[in-house]
Amino acid sequence: MAYRAVFAMAAFGVLSACEQNTFVPPLPPKVEVAAPVQRSITRYLEATGNAAPIKNVDLVARVQGFLQSIDYQDGAFVKQGTALFSIEPDTYKLKLEQAQAAEAGAQASLRQAEADFKRQSDLVQRQAVSQATLDNSTSSRDNAQANLQQAQVNTKIAAVNYGYTHVNAPFDGVVSAHLVSVGELVGASSPTQLANIVALDPIYVNFNVNEQDVLRIREEARRRGMTGTDIRQFPVEVGLQTESGFPHKGKLDYVSPTLNQSTGTLAVRGVLPNPDRALLPGFFVRIRVPLDQQANALLVPDVALGSDQAGRYVLVVNGENVVEQRKVQTGPLDGELRVIESGLKGDDRVVIAGLLRAIPGQKVDPQVKKIEASPASGK
Repeated sequence: MAYRAVFAMAAFGVLSACEQNTFVPPLPPKVEVAAPVQRSITRYLEATGNAAPIKNVDLVARVQGFLQSIDYQDGAFVKQGTALFSIEPDTYKLKLEQAQAAEAGAQASLRQAEADFKRQSDLVQRQAVSQATLDNSTSSRDNAQANLQQAQVNTKIAAVNYGYTHVNAPFDGVVSAHLVSVGELVGASSPTQLANIVALDPIYVNFNVNEQDVLRIREEARRRGMTGTDIRQFPVEVGLQTESGFPHKGKLDYVSPTLNQSTGTLAVRGVLPNPDRALLPGFFVRIRVPLDQQANALLVPDVALGSDQAGRYVLVVNGENVVEQRKVQTGPLDGELRVIESGLKGDDRVVIAGLLRAIPGQKVDPQVKKIEASPASGK
């Protein structure tokens, strides 16, 4: 009996202790929060386009003959005036000498005809010969003058054709592989393409700007009192697909005077120095044009932004440490930070880490941090 009494008392004590336990809620989850970064930013017009040569010429044979020599290495960079091909120059040199000889003969005939005309004129004045004799002498002189002019033209044509036998580089550039071989007949029925030469420094970049950006640029230009010439002096920054940022610098060179109605875009062209030939014609390039600067812009890490059917949002911790979902209008990416156009204030506490633990409407334990402002891309 004594054992039963002791067991009953122990059981009663355990039940009493269980009835005294109460539920203790878990601590609010910890999240990292920070105020938006405030700094001046440059707003850019960003686009994609292609590089294009500033000069691109097909080298053709303009005279008929056998290709005598190829005087360059395929793919070589050549200076203006460098000899590239020669096409049977001896034949055309002989034709030039023949034309020069004919010109010299025509000059001699003209001198003789002029002397005879002068002599007949004197005889007519003394009435020693008839007027008909003078008329014949005048006609001979005029024919001699015409023959000399014809001979001079033939000499010029022969000189031009002789010049065409030597194909020289019309400008500094890179010459493509030759398309014909030594000994091949060229220019027989039509001009024969021999090769192609391309100027790579400077180089163009072509891109299109949509209508909304065009209106925005024109409005900004009017606000700043800029003319059409000033707009064409805007700096242009270019980057390749394998490059970070926009290391290549140039300026706007051309803006189309009309909008393409089928695409709703405006054709724009920039020109950039390209001394190391990093940009080649046809390359796909990323382009941006700095338009204006904004002081005290608000920026948050791009990873802090979420999106739903209503658009982009950030999670903000209010004064009672409760999470709120705040709709925002976003701007361009500046480094790793995203510009916030509207929907956020400078003293808001934005959740930048622990986003999965931050549930709208629930309390959190905010850990205040500072956003490390990374440098803007392309700087």
